[in-house]
Amino acid sequence: MATAGYDFNFCFPVPSTLENDRVKLIPFEPTKHAQAFVEAALPYPDVFRYIAAVGPYNTTEELLSAFYHPIAQNDPGFVLFLLIDKTKPASITRGIDGEEGAIAGHLAYMTSSAPNLATEIGYIIILPPFQRTHVTSNAVGLMMHYALDLPDRGGLGLRRVFWQANELNIPSRRLAERMGFRFEGILRWDRMLAPHKKAFGNGVEVRDGDPKGKEYAGRNTVTLSHCWDDWEDGGRDKVDAVMARLT
Repeated sequence: MATAGYDFNFCFPVPSTLENDRVKLIPFEPTKHAQAFVEAALPYPDVFRYIAAVGPYNTTEELLSAFYHPIAQNDPGFVLFLLIDKTKPASITRGIDGEEGAIAGHLAYMTSSAPNLATEIGYIIILPPFQRTHVTSNAVGLMMHYALDLPDRGGLGLRRVFWQANELNIPSRRLAERMGFRFEGILRWDRMLAPHKKAFGNGVEVRDGDPKGKEYAGRNTVTLSHCWDDWEDGGRDKVDAVMARLT
């Protein structure tokens, strides 16, 4: 399990790492990882365009005050992982003391429910040097394994893993489908976007008198899922095959 002494406030057990020979996911601890992530992501502000409310971050304090403490740490359904590409040198982006490889992004379990044995894989940020490589599929695959494998195989044995993305974020939907997630529907007006992300809204102006104002655009959200029966009916094998590809 995760590093002793840090409370991730997550409703399920937090693994110390999720890793294979290519990538490593480390539970995000602010004092160890926040500054390094901000430095690695700083040259790539565009990667945050589809994250509804937060990012990009210019400082460590901004990441902690706008995102980590109010969203990740305070929500027992949320745990964030720092993503390391073990096959690349730290000089490509930034490294972590004591870890081989380069910071490639972050991912999270979110909207998790212990009573319902469910979680969402989200807040996926993959830095440009690692896009269209083995990194994303291996990271998502490791998270699917931990969520959907039964406890006797080292997993949580969840019944449902779901995926939500801005309707405009076609690469995210394609990735989910490649990993065996099945389309469920479009949630109209599902999220409210921060004013600086209005360009990534649904393109429909809100009515006069809206309580938040017209500068806060609406987002339509695509929803997909990969459930336990999908996993046992060939989903696990499909994910393993995708993870084994060179890119």
